[in-house]
Amino acid sequence: MTALMHERPEAMPEIRTDPEPVSSLSELDEVVWQAWKAIELPEGYRAEIIEGAIELSPTGRHSHSQTVNLFRDDLADHLRGGDFVARQDGNIIHEGRVWVPDLFVVPRDSERYVTADGLGIVASAVRLIVEVVSPGKHNQDRDRIRKRREYARAGIPVYVTIDDYDGGGAVTLFTRPSPEKADWEDIHRVPYGTEVVIPEGPAKGFVIGEAITGPKRD
Repeated sequence: MTALMHERPEAMPEIRTDPEPVSSLSELDEVVWQAWKAIELPEGYRAEIIEGAIELSPTGRHSHSQTVNLFRDDLADHLRGGDFVARQDGNIIHEGRVWVPDLFVVPRDSERYVTADGLGIVASAVRLIVEVVSPGKHNQDRDRIRKRREYARAGIPVYVTIDDYDGGGAVTLFTRPSPEKADWEDIHRVPYGTEVVIPEGPAKGFVIGEAITGPKRD
């Protein structure tokens, strides 16, 4: 796979590092937040707060992790020497919500953007999120619908889904988030076998193609 050299941003945007104050959350959101913090998970599971509800999910099957790892390896090469890095298996926190994306891009000095309670990184530090869609309607709705809305509300600049279950497989690129609408102004979907290029941010110029997704499925 080929990837163009990324452009280093002229300046980092202002980033809020404190978690959303508990006093600003609704009573129900506070209860959910406290319940999430108290959860003891069995090995191989993760817990997220998505649209006000705690969702538990297992780590992905081999094909899922293989796609994530291929994406991360190539993206790490693309970002090498710059101010941003690709990360996995971390909590992204925004206004009482918690997400654990398959892959995300944050500043290299991300310790500066850890919440005051140490539970995760503030969403405003995240420049790109990638989700590889898992089988099953609930899992598919999570990445295609619920997380799509959540990431837009948080103003994540770029969201990418890699979806084996969308026709013969498709990559969808979401940019220009509209927090008020909980959706995106620019949505670009291509079938597997067609390259798509990240148009902005630290991953600008990164090409998503068959080297990551594999060919279009029959």
